[in-house]
Parts: sequence; structure tokens; C-alpha cells
Amino acid sequence: MSQLSLAATPSANLAEQISLNCWYKIENKHLITTDFTPKANQGVFSIAFGNELNAEQLLAISDFLAAQGFSNLSLCCYQPVADMPVAWGFHSETTTVLSPLALVEFAKQLGIQLVQLTDPPTVNEPGLLLMDMDSTAITIECIDEIARLADVYDEVAAVTAQAMAGQLDFAQSLKQRVAKLEGIDGDLIDGLKARLPLMPGVSELCQYLKAHNWHLAIASGGFVPFAEQVQSLLDLDEVHANTLEFKDNRLTGKVIGTIVDAEEKARVLKRIEQRLTLNNRQTVAMGDGANDLKMMAAAGLGVAVHGKQKVVEQAQTAINEGSLLQVAYLLGLPLDYSL
Repeated sequence: MSQLSLAATPSANLAEQISLNCWYKIENKHLITTDFTPKANQGVFSIAFGNELNAEQLLAISDFLAAQGFSNLSLCCYQPVADMPVAWGFHSETTTVLSPLALVEFAKQLGIQLVQLTDPPTVNEPGLLLMDMDSTAITIECIDEIARLADVYDEVAAVTAQAMAGQLDFAQSLKQRVAKLEGIDGDLIDGLKARLPLMPGVSELCQYLKAHNWHLAIASGGFVPFAEQVQSLLDLDEVHANTLEFKDNRLTGKVIGTIVDAEEKARVLKRIEQRLTLNNRQTVAMGDGANDLKMMAAAGLGVAVHGKQKVVEQAQTAINEGSLLQVAYLLGLPLDYSL
């Protein structure tokens, strides 16, 4: 049994000294080689990513976790995507996770991101990624940008911000905002649709998951023309969004059909999960607003994307900054998924 001292070389790049995808016991500030691989459905997994970490920083994380009651820690260095920095997974048999906000506060001190998972999904089995669209798959809120064209941006954007923070009923706020868009020319909608800015890393994430036989979909409180454009850009399997009513190629200020609100997003996830006969663990829901929380709660893994504080606090985990391809870290832990 070989050992590697973390204390002896605090500035060392450990990723160059240990084997990828192997688990090491952490004892007395030493890494001890083992033939142990944690069961996916046992204990809590803490994942550190975002920057290269040295031995001193890894010790700081293990000390933090130990102080919070996470005992018998094991450590694994892994790299789910070849051109991404390595991530570090910590395993403890403790079953209670910390508040995501507490993890964010600690991680900021090290300039990293730190999340915790229980029974995480694996990219090596078929799964579902269900995404919100506005401020998740794309960087803008489409309704706000339509409002800019109608010169009512400020008042519509203010209502959007309140709705996303959970301060207003989503369906009522949607009708209120869309009513202000009456008379907008359909050609302006087409122009906005043609220049949708994708969230950094979302295209690479979708390609990565497609290569592993995952089903990709959007459930959006936004609108069908934009969702269909994102579907085309990302090669998504299906989209669910709200339908704007047009008359003579102009918006009437009304939404028709079923409104895709928080409850409908959760129902979409369960319908797709059942249709594809997936284990719930293999479902991932991703969003930024309060109206995504029910969808995220219904999924095996809920991921807040650059989310509001309320969303980060209630989601199982979060990508607080950087590329959405970092979601791969949450799906690529080397674990034992056998029954």
C-alpha cells in the first residue's frame, strides 16, 4: 500500500502524481491507495472543479468537510472530457448534504466551485437532460428582448425579474407581460430568433450527452419560435414552450394553449421519463429561475445555472459560473453503479 503526503508538498500539482479515476483514502494528511470504488447510491459526493488545485487546497477542502461531519473521506481525480481541467471527487458515508449556499461561500475562498451530490446520474447509461431556455440554454430573456423592440423593455424586464425570483405568480406575470407586446411585427420576432446567443458551453454539453445516448429537451416559460430555433442549433429531441398568438403577422398580446409554468415543466419531465422508461436517477433538470424549482425537484438531479439565490439555495446543486460543459463533472464520477 503506497502513500502520498499532502502536507509535504503543499504546492504540488497532485493530478500529475496520482492515477486518474482511482480512489484514495485520506488519512492523517496522506493519500493511501486502495482498490475501493464507492457505490453510487451510498453516501455523499463532494465535487471540486473550476481551477487546478494543489495539495494545500485539497487539504483545505478535506478539513472543511471533516469539520462539517463528513468522515472517512476518500478522494478521486477524474477528467470526464479530455480538454477540461480535472475535477476532484470526495466521498463520505455521511448521508446529509450541506446547504448549497454554504458550499458556495467556502468555495469562493479557494476560487473554485464545490457541489454535493447523492446517488448521482452517470453519463454511461441513457438519460434525460431537460433544460430551461431563457438565461439557461441562451444568455437572454426573449420576452425582455421583444419588449425592447416595442419600447416597453423597462416595465416588462422588471416583471420578469420579479417572476424569476419567485415574487410573482408565473402564469399571471406572463399574461401581463405578453399583453404589453401587442402589435409587434412577426418579422421582428424572426430577426430576434435568428441571433439567439447560446449560453457558453451548452453546445458542447449537448454534443457530449448526445454521444452517450442521452435525450435532450427544453421546457421553457418562453416561446415556441425561439425554442424551436434552439432545438435546431443544439440538435435537441423535443421542446415545450408557450405559444404566442399572431393575427395578420402581428402579436395579439395573448398566449394560447397550455401555459408552460413551474407545474407544467415538472409534468413534462415526468412524462418524458416515463415514455423513455428511465430510472429517475438518470434525469437531470437545469434552470435559473424560481419557476424551474419544481422541475428540478422532480428530477434525479436538479442543477441551478448561474441562478438566483433562492434557486441555488433550493436546487440540489449549481453551476455558479463558467461553461455549462462543467455539468459533465456531475455525471462522470468513477463510481460503482452495480446493484
